[in-house]
Amino acid sequence: MRQMKPVRVIAVTSGKGGVGKTNLSVNIGVALAKMGRRVAILDADMGLANVDILLGMFPEYNLSHVLNGEKTLREIMMTGPAGLKIIPASSGIQRMSDLSNVEQAGVIRAFSDIDKDLDVLIVDTAAGISSSVVNFARACQEVIVVVCDEPTSLADAYAYIKLLNRDYGLNSFHIVTNMVQSAEHGQALFTKLSKVTDRYLDVALQFVGAVPQDEYLRKSVQKQQPVVEAFPQSKAALAIKNLARKIDSWPIKPKAGGYLEFFVERMIQYSAKEDVA
Repeated sequence: MRQMKPVRVIAVTSGKGGVGKTNLSVNIGVALAKMGRRVAILDADMGLANVDILLGMFPEYNLSHVLNGEKTLREIMMTGPAGLKIIPASSGIQRMSDLSNVEQAGVIRAFSDIDKDLDVLIVDTAAGISSSVVNFARACQEVIVVVCDEPTSLADAYAYIKLLNRDYGLNSFHIVTNMVQSAEHGQALFTKLSKVTDRYLDVALQFVGAVPQDEYLRKSVQKQQPVVEAFPQSKAALAIKNLARKIDSWPIKPKAGGYLEFFVERMIQYSAKEDVA
């Protein structure tokens, strides 16, 4: 047997759209890559795939071509800033529940073939609580929920955490507050959310950190470059690099097996069960 190594698999998600989730996924990925980690992002937003847009990239192929046997996973992967790998997947994920046994084995093998080349896989999910978003969160080792200072953001984040906890038994979540006025403001938002979850749910929320509102973040989006590359000394970039250091220090949870094929296998199983239900 070949020597397999653990891969940290992280879902970055949110209860609602418009909180900067994908921008954070990309920038955290680039920050980790700049730290010497081998990182890939799986763009798992079926409706509004935009990891490639944020980076000014134009994928010719996506995961659906792997599912069809037309391309290998390596052939569809694109290389972004700092060596960050992008897996365009928006057209492929919805087919997960329809795969034949042979196709399932092929996709699992495709991911297991790249695990020796990766340290971290970031799964950028769609916003909301659709079955595909929930399935991704269940399949990953860690779940980062991004919130901002809007009543709907906090309410939707709570609903999302409640669903994963009560229906699927997830009880550990990492919280990032985004587009805040200050670190204290971000901490206050986290405290507001955790007071509600502490009262009504059996979950543990961990505050990863806060990313401030920053004009340079908007400018970096216009340039189609990560802020950690375009404006590395900006407030947002420094905060995101701090998030990346914290994430890098997390122990890899043994429950997930650590290998990418287990992540994909769980994704297929959960999708199939959802389809039957």
